[in-house]
Amino acid sequence: MMANKNELLDLERGFWTGDAAYFKANADTKCLVAFPQMAQTMSNADLAGTATDPNRWRDLDIDLKGIIEPGSDIVILTYEAHATRENGEPYAALVSTGYVHRVNGWKMMFHAQTPLEPAAKN
Repeated sequence: MMANKNELLDLERGFWTGDAAYFKANADTKCLVAFPQMAQTMSNADLAGTATDPNRWRDLDIDLKGIIEPGSDIVILTYEAHATRENGEPYAALVSTGYVHRVNGWKMMFHAQTPLEPAAKN
């Protein structure tokens, strides 16, 4: 199965702006996450519980840096993200997300963010 880049980027945007229901519908049963403050495997329900405020991000800009399909049902993408937090604080990060294709579509199974200085955007 060939991954559709635009479909995957739309999924990514949804994880930045979506609510718990979006996370439940689009994350796999378990997801490996890595942030500076935590790295762990999270259940679908626990991950969805992190999306309590759907207005937490605005002005999202995604600059895709690469995409690879190591298998017919796995795709990994990496990008630079710039967004504004709900409180107006700018945020920038290098982001990598892995998806696995299930019978009901692509599901996020890995997500990592490495924060950058917000001024790093070119």
